[in-house]
Amino acid sequence: MRVTAVLTVRNEGAHLLEWLAHHRAVGFSDFLIYSNDCDDGTAEMLDRLAAMGWLEHVRNPGPHPEGPQWAALKAADRHPLVRGADWLLVMDVDEFVNIHVGDGTLAALFAALPAADGIALTWRMFGNAGVVAIPDAPVTESFTHTAPALLHWPWRAAMIKTLFRNDGSFARLGVHRPRSPDAARAGQSRWFDGSGRALAPDFVARRIFTDLGRDCYSLVQLNHYALGSMQGYLVKCDRGRANREASAFDLGYWIERNFAAVEDRSILRMAGQSGPLLRDLLADPVLGPLHRAALEWRRARFHNLIREQQWQDLFGRLLLTPPTRVLSAGQARLIWQHPPQP
Repeated sequence: MRVTAVLTVRNEGAHLLEWLAHHRAVGFSDFLIYSNDCDDGTAEMLDRLAAMGWLEHVRNPGPHPEGPQWAALKAADRHPLVRGADWLLVMDVDEFVNIHVGDGTLAALFAALPAADGIALTWRMFGNAGVVAIPDAPVTESFTHTAPALLHWPWRAAMIKTLFRNDGSFARLGVHRPRSPDAARAGQSRWFDGSGRALAPDFVARRIFTDLGRDCYSLVQLNHYALGSMQGYLVKCDRGRANREASAFDLGYWIERNFAAVEDRSILRMAGQSGPLLRDLLADPVLGPLHRAALEWRRARFHNLIREQQWQDLFGRLLLTPPTRVLSAGQARLIWQHPPQP
């Protein structure tokens, strides 16, 4: 079975090898990765990985008025790795598939949901938990505190990425879900959440987040390390968002994702499979030095940014801001009962 992950990256060389090793261990057979305007050696790492047979790398230089990720996905629609896949998932490098059923692999997940045509992988927000400096350690080991399984607000914390069967029901890839459904085929698609519950037809048509106040993680969750360290967050803000060319990160983005209410180390059960893969990649005479250079690039970039007032102000606010408080259902209702006007 061919299961392809589609990824867009910019200046992510410090995290790339861990992400690849984990998802190869989970069971992804193919990786189609687009890089855009990298300064930290990410593109060179991807070229080396492509030469080693790990993935397909496509350079995707700007400008991208609609955002580099959308430009990449338009190109990916026509790529042989997408057209020939049995299942597809569009991901970001700060998202890790964390399967709880069976041996933690995609095969176990598919066996648990044999009728599924789509599986909505709900984000599980892993907060900063007070990590200031950019760590020289795997993301999954550095950030182990997250939101509770039952979260009532914000809705963005319950957004999904969709693992879907590539059977012609949808003509185009999307950031959170496939797009351009075929009316006849998509209407017959069966989608399930991460706890194995059948989802309503509106998920097939348009939904991008699962219901708040519902545990959607029993079988699988998507660990989302959206923040990282405080120093690393400034570098992320400077880079901008992949799907909106000029859209900035800010303190509001941080607060809506900085949950540290519970400890969750469940993803580390895959370390026995991913660890040897990661060590082999780091031992490569080309990849190892490039990885270390990318880490040092991030640290140097932070030290250049912090000399400017706007970045000093944001960094100070990050240091001042505690982990995000979890709202009760009643508190969240104070928000939901006043829907915004269209």
